[in-house]
Amino acid sequence: MINVKTSNELLKMRKAGIITGGALVKAGEVIHEGMSTYELDRIIHDYIVSHGAKPSFLHYNGYPASACISVNDTVIHGIPSKSEKLKKGDIVSVDVGAYIDGYHGDSAKTFAVGEISDKAQALMDSTEGSLKAALEILRPGIRIGDISALIQQYNEDRGYSVVRQFVGHGVGRNLHEDPEVPNYGRAGHGPRLVAGMVIAIEPMINEGVPDVKILPDGWTVRTADGKLSAHFEHTAAITPDGCMIMTMPE
Repeated sequence: MINVKTSNELLKMRKAGIITGGALVKAGEVIHEGMSTYELDRIIHDYIVSHGAKPSFLHYNGYPASACISVNDTVIHGIPSKSEKLKKGDIVSVDVGAYIDGYHGDSAKTFAVGEISDKAQALMDSTEGSLKAALEILRPGIRIGDISALIQQYNEDRGYSVVRQFVGHGVGRNLHEDPEVPNYGRAGHGPRLVAGMVIAIEPMINEGVPDVKILPDGWTVRTADGKLSAHFEHTAAITPDGCMIMTMPE
């Protein structure tokens, strides 16, 4: 069932979204060559807690950390580790959520560690560009498939592939709600958007094949061919005349 939020609920979700977006800003400020992904996770945890919220991901279905930190060929759900040190040229997806006053925010961004290759930058630009393009079409009356088809076409036109095993989703009192928001599909299909719906749009785009593999830890998702992957995400609320990006930092 798709939950349509009231204006009061949207205000609470915006509060959660500001903290979520701020945690990503903090991650971008501190990320550097030589730091461990565990250290980055602790900084994000402390930021969220210091703003009166709880990390949405911590202990979610047993997940052991406050952020998913996914390096290079890790698509999503990378578990922070003291032994994993960031290197110059890495690209790092940081996925975070903050829970406060009964509601969640959910957002992700892929960061560069120092100077990166042109091909890595192009992948990141395409992934982020498709998210921005999707947000621009959000308004009452369009269908989920319109979002899906746009993201798929945008990235495939640039030579990239779309991960199909994992999708965007609704957000609210629960971190994952209906509807699912795939990054591939057919325009004109799927649920129709109405004002008050809140969805997380999160293109996960691979340099090579779309196939992925899940490691034995049950969380870490990597590209099947070992090539790079990028991930960007915002939570957005549908408004009467467009949308509001809930996870945009102040």
